[in-house]
Amino acid sequence: MILITGNTGYIGMVMTGFFQRHSHQTMGLDSNYYEGNEFFPPEAQPYRQIIKDIRDIDEKDLEGVTSIVHLAALSNDPLGDINPSLTHEINYLASVRLAELAKKTGVERFIFSSSCSMYGIASNDKPLTEEGELNPITAYAKAKVNAERDISRMADDNFHPVFMRNATVYGLSPGMRLDLVVNNLVAWAYLTGKVAIMSDGTPWRPIIHVEDFCRAFLSVLEAPVEKIHNREFNVGINEENYQIKDIAEEVRKVVPDCRVEILNKTGPDERTYRVDFTRLKDTFPDFKPVWNVRRGIEELYRAYRDFKLTLEDFNSPRYFRVRWIRYLIENKKLNNDLRWN
Repeated sequence: MILITGNTGYIGMVMTGFFQRHSHQTMGLDSNYYEGNEFFPPEAQPYRQIIKDIRDIDEKDLEGVTSIVHLAALSNDPLGDINPSLTHEINYLASVRLAELAKKTGVERFIFSSSCSMYGIASNDKPLTEEGELNPITAYAKAKVNAERDISRMADDNFHPVFMRNATVYGLSPGMRLDLVVNNLVAWAYLTGKVAIMSDGTPWRPIIHVEDFCRAFLSVLEAPVEKIHNREFNVGINEENYQIKDIAEEVRKVVPDCRVEILNKTGPDERTYRVDFTRLKDTFPDFKPVWNVRRGIEELYRAYRDFKLTLEDFNSPRYFRVRWIRYLIENKKLNNDLRWN
């Protein structure tokens, strides 16, 4: 049995269906912060669902589990900035504790969803390999660095952690997010006729479609343990490193009658990095990505049109992680420790 933590989130909803289509039985654990905000109904449900804060997981929850895909986290840099101490508690301490429980209960594979944001600010134009210097500049990235370090120390002949340093994900999901760069730019273009970039458009970002992301995790899940044991993998595609302004130009080519506006309201974004994904490609020849940014933009444009995304949707908190968490706190549904009242 594969446990997917964060299974009702943006990636988790897609991964649940993807794994099940590839004959893997899944169970899920999630705090359900985003319940009721689905863009469309998910295609699949896990065999078993646990609604629980990742900070409260116990040994009983891991009965029958042989592998864990650990997605659950405060999911981006701005969300981490609401309360950096909670990012430390949830993304770092709770992840390490989950790994300790996994090892204790005989879980063999622990696939940790990490992030390329750990690289922070790249000092040169050469794409970064897994040996690249870690330069985390946000609470989110620092928590990922710390979690990788401590979980790595647990590896032994029976416990096989692997660290997936993910590019920025985009694409269609039932648990849709409009705060991810590609998803956001396409929504702006569709709804307003403008591709609005708040920064100067120069930062580099590696990106990967959510389905290709799931393909990479499936490759690691099914590989012999000697290929993955205690290793780090940058998860993405070498050809899919883009400057933000170049993504905007691709959006302009797909969405009719729109134009690019570089607003430069936030000044230059300090986070800029190009990433080398050769290790993933060479280690897993069965990992065959099928998406690129043009095809992903076309998918998003069709979905926004077919599901009738509105400007009211875009201005509401439903599809934005920071806005939604703040909404739950302001309406006394979550307390300041991000626990349900």
